[in-house]
Amino acid sequence: MKTILKMRLSQQDAHYGGGLVDGAKALALFGDAATELLIRHDGDEGLFRAYDSVEFLAPLYAGDFVEIHARIVKTGNTSRTMEFECYKVIAPRGDISPSAADALSEPVLCVRASGTCVVPKQNQRRTGE
Repeated sequence: MKTILKMRLSQQDAHYGGGLVDGAKALALFGDAATELLIRHDGDEGLFRAYDSVEFLAPLYAGDFVEIHARIVKTGNTSRTMEFECYKVIAPRGDISPSAADALSEPVLCVRASGTCVVPKQNQRRTGE
């Protein structure tokens, strides 16, 4: 089971100079994607237990459009192991004009992670439809 979330990072997401977005923003988006997967899989939001790994591979900036790819790769009795990727698909081009942007010919992998979520047995209402 997988999902893709798409969104634009705003100026409010910028945490550092030059419009640089904190890597924690990608982790928050991974949490949103995990919640969607758990609702679709189990009928319950569940809880994020832990990240096994997180890699920050390229910077994100205010104005970037990103796609969050998430998938369940292993299903246990109550645990759901997931993999996440954050791709930049559109980048602003402030060097050209304030409203210029480029759709990237190749998405840029910016953040990759894996983690485990848990849905208590009594809260599971579906079986991975």
